[in-house]
Amino acid sequence: MKDKFAVNAECMAAGLTVRETAETADVAVSTAYRWRHRFLNAVVAQQPKAVEGLLEADETYFLHSLKGQRKLPRPPRHRGGKAKKRGLSKEQVPVLVAIARGQRFTADRVMPAMSGKELVETLRPVVNKDTIVCSDGNPAYYALQRQLGVTLKMFSASKHGSPINPSFHVQNVNSYHSRLKGWINVGLRGVATKYLPNYLAWQRLLTWFRDGVTPEQFIASSLGRQLINT
Repeated sequence: MKDKFAVNAECMAAGLTVRETAETADVAVSTAYRWRHRFLNAVVAQQPKAVEGLLEADETYFLHSLKGQRKLPRPPRHRGGKAKKRGLSKEQVPVLVAIARGQRFTADRVMPAMSGKELVETLRPVVNKDTIVCSDGNPAYYALQRQLGVTLKMFSASKHGSPINPSFHVQNVNSYHSRLKGWINVGLRGVATKYLPNYLAWQRLLTWFRDGVTPEQFIASSLGRQLINT
């Protein structure tokens, strides 16, 4: 009979929900939840270093969530809900994703704000002077060129890529955003914002091992051994 901890790792490798994991591993939902985040906390820091070549960078937004919190400072949303304000606001949490073209190196971070300062802090370890960063026209990205010395290739977001050189686009990142949001918002039925970095790490792990991450690899990653982005 398999150890329940190993069964939990198998369930996470398969991308199951907490309740599905608890049922499969025959443990309480609270235990499955605690084990899940114990696994993922160590993976959050496993980001790529000094990526060369073309790096696509773009941000997406998640609705701020207090899922699981008993005392809410606002009326609860039902099945996801919607922001009260149209467009971007404090109700929306920015998540930056950067993917190295053709290399599967993926960096991500839940951003306190979508600003040049936060972009530089996020991507400083990821890029070097041989990195070409491809992004949309958000002026915050200019900070990467000024402070980190990268080559910046920008284009209007409405054009979805450079009209001069079609190789400069962020289509891979946008595809990743779509998969990420579908998995979190639909597959996992939403997650609390405070745990969002853990779920980004989980998706990064699943993406790196495209043919399937093994429970052993999951456990090794949770113990601090960086298997992804290396």
